[in-house]
Amino acid sequence: MVGVTRSPVQSELDAEFEYGPSFPEGYRPGIGIVGCGEIVKTAHLPGYARYGQRVVGVYDIRREATEGVRERFGVETVFDELDELLSHPEIEIVDVATHPDVRPALVRQALAAGKHVLAQKPLAPDLQTARELVEEAERLGLMLAVNQNGRWAPAWRAATLLIEQGAIGDVVAVTHLYHHNYGFTLGTVFDEIEHLVLYDYSVHWFDITRCWLDGKTARSVRALEYRTPNQPAESSAPWGAWATIDYEDGSSALIRGVGCAETTRPRKLYWIHGSEGTMRGAVLGSGPVPGSESLELERDGRTTRFQLEGSWHTDGFAGAMGELVTAIAEQREPYNSARHNLLSLELTFAACRSAEDDGRPVAVQCAPSRGGDV
Repeated sequence: MVGVTRSPVQSELDAEFEYGPSFPEGYRPGIGIVGCGEIVKTAHLPGYARYGQRVVGVYDIRREATEGVRERFGVETVFDELDELLSHPEIEIVDVATHPDVRPALVRQALAAGKHVLAQKPLAPDLQTARELVEEAERLGLMLAVNQNGRWAPAWRAATLLIEQGAIGDVVAVTHLYHHNYGFTLGTVFDEIEHLVLYDYSVHWFDITRCWLDGKTARSVRALEYRTPNQPAESSAPWGAWATIDYEDGSSALIRGVGCAETTRPRKLYWIHGSEGTMRGAVLGSGPVPGSESLELERDGRTTRFQLEGSWHTDGFAGAMGELVTAIAEQREPYNSARHNLLSLELTFAACRSAEDDGRPVAVQCAPSRGGDV
C-alpha cells in the first residue's frame, strides 16, 4: 500500500490514508489471463508482478502474442487451448483482457467453469448484455468485477478517498480535460470501433465521475463527436468528443477529450468542486514519470499539495485486481463489481446515443448503485 505525502505546513486533514493497490494477507489466488495483447504486457502483467501476484498462465488465440511472457513476468504456463486454462484447478480468477466484441462470451465461459472474473472495460457492447452477465455471475455465486483501472490511478484514487472523508463537502461539479492523440489507432482494430473515444476510451471518465458523484441521480447526458482538423483522412473514428452529465439536484459534470494534441505529455486534468472546497489534479496514463500524478486540495483559503507515487498503467491495473481478490477473501461485493459498473455503462451508452442525435439530451434511468467498501 502507498501512503500520501502531504505538505507539512499546509496539511489540515485528520488522518493519513493509503491510496495504492491493496491485496489481502494470506490469500494469493491463481490468476489466468485470456488475451495477451500490448496492454497486458505493459500494464496487467507488470502490475501483478510488482505486487507479488501469481499468474498461473495466459492464453491468446494468437500464439505469437504470448512470446516472452514467461521470461519477462514469471508466468508459469502458456496454454495452447482456452479450455486448458479454464479447467486448471489452481486458477481461481480469470482476467478477460480481449477486445469488446468477444468479451461477453469469454466471461460466460469463465463463469461456467466456476471462476471469478475480472473483465476488461467496457464490460459489454450494450446494457442488456451487461445486465445478463451480472445476473449470471450472481446466480452462480461468483464474483464478476470490471477492470475500471482508472479508479486506482493514483491521483484519481487519492481524490476519491478525500471525497469520502468529506474533504470538500458535497461534490457539486466535476470537469475533465484530457489531451491525447489517437494516431496509434491507425491501421488497428481500434480505428474500427464505433464511438471509439466515447465508448472505448472515455468510459474511464464516465466511471470515475459516477464514483465522485456517487449516490446522486443522473438525469441526462449530452455528447458530440467530431473529426479534428489535423486528423488523417484515412482514419475512421472521430478523435474529438465532449460529454456533459446533468444530475437531478443540479450537480453537473463535463468531459472533454482533445484527441489531436501534439504533445509529449498527454495529461488528463480534472477539477472537483465541492460545497466546502475544490480539488484539482492530473494523471498520466503510462509511466511512472516523476511528477506526472498530481493532486491539490483547496479549502478555507489554504492549499494542500499531495506528492503521489505510482502510475495508472501499473498501480491502476494492480488496484482493480487487488480489490477483486480482497473482496473474494472478505466475501463481499467488490467496489468495481459489474453491478456497480452498470451506471457507468449507461452513462457511456447515453453519450453515444446523444452523439448520434446531434447532442440532444438522452435520459438516464439506471439507479445509482454502490459497490463494496473501498
